[in-house]
Amino acid sequence: MIDLFHKVSQQCSKITTEVYSTSFASAIRLLHKNIRNPVYNIYGFVRFADEIVDTFHEFEKEKLLRKFKEETYNAIDHKVSLNPILHSFQITFHEYGIDRELIEFFFESMEMDLTAWNYDQARYKKYIYGSAEVVGLMCLHVFCEGNKDIYYRLKPFAQSLGAAFQKVNFLRDIKADYHQLKRSYFPDVDFGNFTESMKTKIINEIEYDFEHSYNGILQLPEKARFGVYVAYRYYLSLFKKIKQSHSSIIANKRIRISDYHKAMIVVYAGLKSRLKLI
Repeated sequence: MIDLFHKVSQQCSKITTEVYSTSFASAIRLLHKNIRNPVYNIYGFVRFADEIVDTFHEFEKEKLLRKFKEETYNAIDHKVSLNPILHSFQITFHEYGIDRELIEFFFESMEMDLTAWNYDQARYKKYIYGSAEVVGLMCLHVFCEGNKDIYYRLKPFAQSLGAAFQKVNFLRDIKADYHQLKRSYFPDVDFGNFTESMKTKIINEIEYDFEHSYNGILQLPEKARFGVYVAYRYYLSLFKKIKQSHSSIIANKRIRISDYHKAMIVVYAGLKSRLKLI
């Protein structure tokens, strides 16, 4: 039965999420059960593409990414794939009416990672949109369950949240991105000589994204609100820790928040939810 293949494929996406990101997996488990698998399916898809450009150093990344892109569109067009990650993604793509152009922008950003070293302002914005904002928009399609009016109302907030997450990742991963992968995403920032003034400029930009996105979280459908809020709090806590760290530390150490801190975030968020504060 094809239903069994659907189930196995979606289990692969779930496992991929749980292995690669315990934080996101924990937040997804707080979504309504009806929308968990679709979000796992989205994460599995974007994670595999990201792995190609970030970790497959001993292979021909460009060819692999091109093949993965072709297989993605084949899965979408034919509504089936023997790649379980792509099969589960196409299920979600069709079920929730995800815009095809979001996939196109996503792959454009992945392709930029194959060649880009320094980003100017235009390329930076393009990369952030394709690598992060569109992922938030894919998830928003799921959260809105086909309601286009809600989707378009919340679209700017979802983009801000995706951008905030990605920019925090950039700051967290400076050591790996700059020293190992030779990437520098923020325009006019020299991570070989990362100063407090450079850090402050980036921090101010991210603070705006967080503040703007919070207004959208409060308007999310109830099925999605709590899980998204917890993910927001995870990243906000990481951001605050980065903000409090000296630029020299950020440039040479991957900042983390403890498992205990993550657990307390869930407790705090649960209390706010019960009090109808989110």
